[in-house]
Amino acid sequence: QVHLVETGGGLVQPGGSLRLSCAASGRSGSSGIVSWFRQAPGQEREFVAAIRRSNGRSYYGDFVKGRFTISGDNAKNTVYLQMNSLRPEDTAVYYCGAGFRGDSFSYPYSYASYDHWGQGTEVAVSS
Repeated sequence: QVHLVETGGGLVQPGGSLRLSCAASGRSGSSGIVSWFRQAPGQEREFVAAIRRSNGRSYYGDFVKGRFTISGDNAKNTVYLQMNSLRPEDTAVYYCGAGFRGDSFSYPYSYASYDHWGQGTEVAVSS
């Protein structure tokens, strides 16, 4: 059983930065693929970023456009999402997901590729 815990959310002004953390337990820190999705009120869950734990290959949603960076620390079994130049439209609950199936690696942008999810951390961007 894989357990994921997200931390680091909060209230930030437009243009500010936050770093989200996703701490995993129950599985090797160097296996699988870990993602961040977000969900704003009344909206569907949206892909933000993902990283392959074995080689660090990363994937990003189109809206990120260089503002966010995903990274991993296998020794700590933790994945980070550094978010810069935050905008009000980035306001959402951010969820961490982990997948270990073959198709998890083939479709990293798909919500269905991830079998394990954290409880989410809220990010609010407002002046």
